[in-house]
Amino acid sequence: MGLTARIKTQALDEGFASCRICRPWDVPDVPARLRAFLDAGYHGQMSWLADRAHWRSAPQVLWPEARSVIMLAENYGPEHDPLAVLEQRQQAAISVYAQNRDYHDVVKKRLKRLARWLIAEAGGEVKVFVDTAPVPEKALGQAAGLGWQGKHTNLVSRELGSWFFIGSVFTTLELEPDAAEVDHCGSCRACLDVCPTDAFPAPYQLDARRCISYLTIEHHGPVDEELRSKLGNRIYGCDDCLAVCPWNKFARRAAEAKYHAREDLLAPDLAELALLDDTAFRARFSGSPIKRIGRGRFVRNVLYAIGNSGSARLRAVAQRLVDDPDPVVADAARWAVMHGDT
Repeated sequence: MGLTARIKTQALDEGFASCRICRPWDVPDVPARLRAFLDAGYHGQMSWLADRAHWRSAPQVLWPEARSVIMLAENYGPEHDPLAVLEQRQQAAISVYAQNRDYHDVVKKRLKRLARWLIAEAGGEVKVFVDTAPVPEKALGQAAGLGWQGKHTNLVSRELGSWFFIGSVFTTLELEPDAAEVDHCGSCRACLDVCPTDAFPAPYQLDARRCISYLTIEHHGPVDEELRSKLGNRIYGCDDCLAVCPWNKFARRAAEAKYHAREDLLAPDLAELALLDDTAFRARFSGSPIKRIGRGRFVRNVLYAIGNSGSARLRAVAQRLVDDPDPVVADAARWAVMHGDT
C-alpha cells in the first residue's frame, strides 16, 4: 500500500469521516471570488478577511514549502431535526455544531495525531489548520474531492450531506492528488429559498451582513431593527440552509460523542438564558464555542428572541434588563419589551 492510501486509512482510523488530497495551488479561482466578496462589502465587520486576503487567496503563499494538502471531513450529523425547535418560540434555537464541545479543539487534536503519524511514517514537515487560519478550506475541500460548494456556499458531500467540519494538514511531502468534486446542486433552490433574511443575493453568493450566523456570532453592537424580527428564536447560528439540503438523506449521526447535543442546549428556555450574568454564562458554556461571543452578545441575541416570542412571561424578563450595564443588552431589552407589545 502506497503512502497516500495509508494516509487515508489512518485518517479513518483516527475518526475522520473522509480524507482527500489536493495541492495548495489547485484553487485558482479563489482570488477573484474573494475579491468580489470583499468589494461588495459582504464580509461586514469581519475585517480579518480583508486583512489576510493575500494568504486566503493563495494557500501556497501562506506556506510556500507545502506541496500537498490533506483535507479531512469531520462528521457532526445530528440525530434530531434541527428545524423543529423553531416552532417552540419560548425556547432557544442553537446551531447543531454548538450544542456540545468546541469543534476546533476536537478536530485539531485529531489532526495533530494524524500529522504526528505522518511524520513518523514519511518525514517531511506539516502544519495543521481548522477554521482559524487564513486558509480557503471550502475551496480546497472541493479541489480535493471532499464535496462541492453548494448554492449556500457551504461544502456538500454525496456521502455526508451538509453536516461536517473541514480540517487540513499541509505537508512538504509530494502526495498523489484526488480529482476535484463537481457541482451536484442541479436546479435545486431549497437552501436559497429557506433563508429567513434573504442573505443570498444569487446562487453561490452570500451577503454575510444578512446571515443569521454572522449576525448572532460575529456582529458587534445592535443588529439592524429590520433584521431583528427575522432572527426568530435563533440565538447562536442558523442551520436552515444546511438542514433543507436534499443531500442530507445520506447524512448519518456523528460518531464522536462530543458532538452529540447536550440536553440543556437542545431547546433551552429563553428566560433562563436571559438572566445569566457573566460568571454564570462562562460556567454554563465552558468548553463550548458559544463562550467566545461573551455574555453581552449572547444575551442580546436571547432578548431579540424574547421580543419575537410573543410571550408576556418573557416580556417581563426582558423588562428586568432594560437598565443593564451593557448598552447593547439594554437596547435589546427595550426592543424586546416594545416589540412584544405590538
